[in-house]
Amino acid sequence: MASERAKQLAAEQKAALKAEKLRKKTSNDPKDWGRGRQFVEAFKLTMQFDKSAIWYMIGAFVLVVAVFVVLSLFLQPWWSYLVFGVLFGLLAAMYVLSWRAKIAMFARFKGQPGSGEIGLNLLSKKWIKNPVIAVDRYQNVVHRVVGPGGIVLVGDGQAGRVREMLATETKRHESIKYNVPVTTIVMGDAENQVPLAKLDKHIKKLPKVIQPSQVTEIQARLKALDGSRPRMPIPKGPMPSTKGARSALRGR
Repeated sequence: MASERAKQLAAEQKAALKAEKLRKKTSNDPKDWGRGRQFVEAFKLTMQFDKSAIWYMIGAFVLVVAVFVVLSLFLQPWWSYLVFGVLFGLLAAMYVLSWRAKIAMFARFKGQPGSGEIGLNLLSKKWIKNPVIAVDRYQNVVHRVVGPGGIVLVGDGQAGRVREMLATETKRHESIKYNVPVTTIVMGDAENQVPLAKLDKHIKKLPKVIQPSQVTEIQARLKALDGSRPRMPIPKGPMPSTKGARSALRGR
């Protein structure tokens, strides 16, 4: 009986592993992908919006290999430098792909409602992100992040409308901030606006005004504030899906 039960258990475990392997193989979640598929999918996405990416990758690979070939002419053992040249050339090509993939991702989502979430997702874990805390019927939204720079509100949409929304949200947040500065940012390419591609860098450069230990307390107050909000109107049309964008970009 024990032997039969062991065989049955082993068969069930084998079937479960096979099912999990099949699930990951057919999954659209980048977290389930292997390194090879992540690279392929990132390359496909990049090429859709940046046809020149392949030439940048080839150029980086050839340049690095050429440097090591020159070194192999003067240093021994020469063959080891050729091997390292190929390896470092591949690393250089992957680095270039990551760089161009980031540019392609911004090009893909630029101008779409809620696209600011893409930039916020590139912030480190020091920042707590709350995308789309407010939205109007025209799909103008306000995002929020809390971190070393305090409370940051990001207006995403038509400049005039999002400025009105930011003014309203600033008053709401100032009621519970307790000497924590509230910074507002309007996304866009005009003067006094921050482009999507530079949003994360702009936020990171803000002066550090609070300690990490304060972030949790502030976030708890903000949850209470969000809980008192009236139900937000649901805009017509799709908001951009950003699920897995950061993981695919970074190869995780």
